[in-house]
Amino acid sequence: MNTERFARLLTDYCLEVQPGQQVLVSASTAAAPLLLALQKEILEREAWPLLRPSLPGQDEGFWRTARDAQIDGFPSSELAEAEKIDASLRIIASENANALAGVDPALLSRAARARAPLREVVLARRWSITLWPTPSAAQQAGMGTADFEAFVARALFLDREDPAAAWGELRAFQAGLIERLAPAREIHIEAPGTDLRLNVEGRTWINSDGKRNMPSGEVFTGPHETSAEGVIRYTIPTSPRGVVVEDVTLEFRAGKVVSARAERGDAYLQAALETDPGARYLGELGIGTNFGIDRAIGTILFDEKIGGTVHLALGRSYPETGGTNDSVVHWDMICDLRQGGRVSADGVTFLADGRFTV
Repeated sequence: MNTERFARLLTDYCLEVQPGQQVLVSASTAAAPLLLALQKEILEREAWPLLRPSLPGQDEGFWRTARDAQIDGFPSSELAEAEKIDASLRIIASENANALAGVDPALLSRAARARAPLREVVLARRWSITLWPTPSAAQQAGMGTADFEAFVARALFLDREDPAAAWGELRAFQAGLIERLAPAREIHIEAPGTDLRLNVEGRTWINSDGKRNMPSGEVFTGPHETSAEGVIRYTIPTSPRGVVVEDVTLEFRAGKVVSARAERGDAYLQAALETDPGARYLGELGIGTNFGIDRAIGTILFDEKIGGTVHLALGRSYPETGGTNDSVVHWDMICDLRQGGRVSADGVTFLADGRFTV
């Protein structure tokens, strides 16, 4: 892993750091090499690096000890800092990918609701999220540490001489895909266990090119909130907050989830659906285009970008798409189309068996 190249990509391409800005960077101490490289790059651009490293076991300790007032609120100092910063970067650097697996899902939902005002302030400023490869993440992915580092580098285009230029090439491909999808009214997703129709007429498709998610590689929009009809099966596991949820089937009627089950992690799924009224409606439809990510690793930041897959998020819409669904939940789940699936727009197939036909 070329740490210096990684730090430059984040500083210049993702955050576009300017002199005098205050840049908040949060990660566990497992990402210390990247944190130090980012400090150097941000300082060289005459900006202020605000490093916020967390300790091993810190999150587990919070959930073992926190009282109701601490679950249902947040410190005012966090809000004050969020209102002052110009940009923020969150680095996923897990030391135990399943650290929160034993926490009651209802408590996690309560905390998410309580922190919604803080989250809105952060999202209103420039932000980005990425991952630092750790032995824990490699183990979760079923890979050796060195192989996992190489996989991450390929996914982020850090194996290219000019990663930013490579992201520009993907942006151009995605722009062509959006040109094809923009006039469409109906999206139809078909795969084993899946037959789902969505109305996207008049909604805006977004070209996700690595500026916010690093890595990225998707185009996405917000389907009409009451349009989802049919059934979808998500065969790629997800691990929200370290809780593994696997083989999920959702049935939609008039846009609402009316039936849901997961072969693993069903309690978490049911609790998430009860978080608030918007949690049962879709906030996003995304199409993965990053063929440098060729397998699921248990981290949604990567898995939802797998080339030849689609993902649909329960909960919060992104306003820039025209979506209006409101929820503290935004949970992406992935439908793999690489073996016998297809997606069509107004009856014309543009993605079949994991390959684009446009």
